[in-house]
Amino acid sequence: MATVDSSLVAHLPLFAGLGSDELAEVLREAHSSRYPKNSIVFEQGADATAFFVLLHGHVRASKTTPTGEQIVVRYVAPGEIFGVAPAIGLLRYPATATAVDDSVVLTWPSAAWPRLVGKFPQLAANTLLTVGSRLQETHTRVIEMSTQQVEQRVAHALLRLAKQSGRKLEHGIEIDFPISRQDIAQMTGTTLHTVSRILSGWEQAGLIESGRQHIVLREPHKIFVLAEQAAGENKDS
Repeated sequence: MATVDSSLVAHLPLFAGLGSDELAEVLREAHSSRYPKNSIVFEQGADATAFFVLLHGHVRASKTTPTGEQIVVRYVAPGEIFGVAPAIGLLRYPATATAVDDSVVLTWPSAAWPRLVGKFPQLAANTLLTVGSRLQETHTRVIEMSTQQVEQRVAHALLRLAKQSGRKLEHGIEIDFPISRQDIAQMTGTTLHTVSRILSGWEQAGLIESGRQHIVLREPHKIFVLAEQAAGENKDS
């Protein structure tokens, strides 16, 4: 565990509007921790004893249904707050958070939340913006699941990941963290077999490159057009 230099996090959305002294006070209650690839930050159903900001790496939030199925809810990118159960009135974590690559997080005890937002209302406002954005993303995904074919859902999932954590290469946009075909299946409500068939077809067509837990969108615009055209066709049918 180690304290964190405020200059490294002052630009993050969570701390927008805070002065340097205010930020220093907020950070005094936090510590930074490292989580190796595939290690669990917290588990679904566990007591929500802390909340977090991701400084480096990526974290997958997933839920297990009562029937034992795994659903990938979202990926957390560097700079994002997560596990903030106290902000939405939860005593237990609603999902499991797993580091998908070597990650560094900033951690506060949940007991600090009411005290911090009471003294620094901007923290609550900034968190509300994040929660609202995620709720909107969830609504979008529900609509996709209800109205779109699997191929279009996969296209939208890849485009969302590329927008969130894409790295520009000469030959396309790389999703800049390890992601498997099973992860994509769990994001889009389909099977590994179906995702493998779709991605193999796109690879043969030159739209993507994929390897073990690695995807590059070679033709992101064509994937966007494919998703949007199909969405329009589904609406008309």
